[in-house]
Amino acid sequence: MSVDYKQIAQRVFEIEANAVLHLTSQLDDDFTDSVDAILKTQGRVVICGMGKSGLIGKKIMATLASTGTPCFFMHPGEAFHGDLGMVSPADVFVALSNSGETEEVIRLLPFLKDNGNVIVSMTGKPESTLAKNSHYHLNIAVPQEACPHQLAPTSSTTATLVMGDALAVALMEARDFQPHEFARFHPGGSLGRKLLTRVKHEMKSKNLPLISGSASATEVIHVMNEGRLGLCIVDQGKGVITDGDLRRHMETDAANFMQLTATELMGSNPKTISSEARLSEAEELMNNHKITSLLVEDNQEVVGVIQIYDLNA
Repeated sequence: MSVDYKQIAQRVFEIEANAVLHLTSQLDDDFTDSVDAILKTQGRVVICGMGKSGLIGKKIMATLASTGTPCFFMHPGEAFHGDLGMVSPADVFVALSNSGETEEVIRLLPFLKDNGNVIVSMTGKPESTLAKNSHYHLNIAVPQEACPHQLAPTSSTTATLVMGDALAVALMEARDFQPHEFARFHPGGSLGRKLLTRVKHEMKSKNLPLISGSASATEVIHVMNEGRLGLCIVDQGKGVITDGDLRRHMETDAANFMQLTATELMGSNPKTISSEARLSEAEELMNNHKITSLLVEDNQEVVGVIQIYDLNA
């Protein structure tokens, strides 16, 4: 029998998309109160879940932590055997359990209540033990799982993940969390690198292709080839000759090309940037002017070249 795998995938997408949309109708003031509780706390957010819920919880924890909400994940089994010592009374405890009856999570409730923690639960059962013993409940019930046997958590884990994302984004907007703050927590990522790294850290500064304005076209080509930057810097930055400039002059003045000087070949007033500028500023300047290179100047002296290719290295 032939199986249409694409049709199966499309069915899964549709079921899970509907599950996410279904969350909208279940959203109530407990979501707002949960966000406010996290904003007011002087402690951290503790995410706790067992099995698939735990795996989703780790992703929610990572998203919260990277967007300005101090957070850590706690395995409920380990919590019951000593890790509860990490939970301070000021912490907001977010418990994940689709059934709301997960034993490993439920048995933490007495401690949390005695400890004075605000408890936020995400379950698909508003009448469950966990939901009823929480200060705030976020309903993640779904019409059906994508699993044809309604056994494997599929739509329900997607709904949990989306609810966690909604919390994270609401907190980001409440705190006016900005890209440079995100970059501080992601110094090794592409965005972090561009927002935190200075031009001086990535610019080419050795053996720059410098040439005098009186140099011949032959000398220009030689220096450009040696420099391997696709350009020459004329008279310490008065102008720049790119390989594009050479091609244009070859097309428009082929007969006299070899008699032209660097001054006649160059484009004047090249775009410059300080060595202390951030890579993100260099990228914006190059994109705005549709160019691929900038001269780096300090105290009106050319000290390097930064190129668009350096930004994504």
